[in-house]
Amino acid sequence: MTDDLLERFLRYVKIDTQSAEDTEEQPSTAKQRDLADLLAEELREMGAEVDYDREYCYVYAKVPGTLPALGFVSHMDTSNAASGTNVQPRIIRNYDGNDPLLKTGDFPELLNHIGEDLIASDGTTLLGADDKAGVAEIMELAAFYLAHPEKPHREIRIAFTPDEEVGRGTEHFDIGRFGAKEAYTVDGGKFGEIEYECFNAAGLTAEFSGRSVHPGDAKNKLRHACAFAMEFQSMLPPWEVPEHTEGYEGFYHLLEMKGDVEKAVLKYIIRDHDAEKFAARKAYAERVGVFLNEKYGEGTVRVTIRDQYRNMAEVLADHMDLVDRAKEEMAALGAVPEAKAIRGGTDGAALSFRGVPCPNLSTGGYNFHGRFEYASLQEMHKSAELLVRLAAL
Repeated sequence: MTDDLLERFLRYVKIDTQSAEDTEEQPSTAKQRDLADLLAEELREMGAEVDYDREYCYVYAKVPGTLPALGFVSHMDTSNAASGTNVQPRIIRNYDGNDPLLKTGDFPELLNHIGEDLIASDGTTLLGADDKAGVAEIMELAAFYLAHPEKPHREIRIAFTPDEEVGRGTEHFDIGRFGAKEAYTVDGGKFGEIEYECFNAAGLTAEFSGRSVHPGDAKNKLRHACAFAMEFQSMLPPWEVPEHTEGYEGFYHLLEMKGDVEKAVLKYIIRDHDAEKFAARKAYAERVGVFLNEKYGEGTVRVTIRDQYRNMAEVLADHMDLVDRAKEEMAALGAVPEAKAIRGGTDGAALSFRGVPCPNLSTGGYNFHGRFEYASLQEMHKSAELLVRLAAL
């Protein structure tokens, strides 16, 4: 691999591509095109065949090869859980465990990175390794084979997507323009992990209507929307939340709450690996809404649930050759391969159900969606090498 991987990554994370929830536009933020424009131009300069859908912010590219296409997908947007503005990446050479931001006492997995070179933010923003590490690694893959056309490989199809973090990364994804019948998303964490199971996912919005009356004359008149909202929250299982679950355990996660006497809004995500349990979770939340409307009057609460993605294991059970091949190549690169169930989702979940089976590969990034996010440069290089090996004949 070249020495360009780090430079690419640092260049990409400095571009603010944070996506937004409360819009029907795609991309949800126009600034995502800043990175898309750059990637399209860099791919053209390398010699790739670029098909850029700038309206919807999808960058498709092709690196010619001698056997049927294999696709690689990463998303350009970053989470809105922490700021992505003015990211100032730091390179921590020969990490010794004493960085003021990345402490082994807080994050024990950092003990596995002693002596490695880590990239982190300055602690005021997220880093953007999710998923600009994957973007940089795919760009490294393209650069390698375009610089070495003599090395036999499969045709490589690339797609960079917007809005994955808000569950809309494949909303306008054009399977025909992508051109691959099987692919990998490059959007995972620790090198050596491969993911072909994910949550079933939905978003829930509960809107509460109240009635404001002067508190001095409020008896039997005032209806407090925030009180209705708190009652709704109290009726959800208190232990079925992210901070008390792991593995295959599902949850309700309150993302946002706002309101006053007249109106209140709660926003949740609902997750479960098991399809029946997932359906039961959604049905229970709807029953809570029905109960409150019966208790306080019709129109007190309106519950809206929107499905986001499904567990891709349902599809990939018939395409385990993709998983097995990745495990073989990870082992060849010194890893102990581990299949993990994603406690989240990727664009690959939606693509799998649209006919492109798409397990998820590691990137070498950790602590996504927050100020303590970091990436291991050594693991990023291995992740990029893995892509090269998967595309080789």
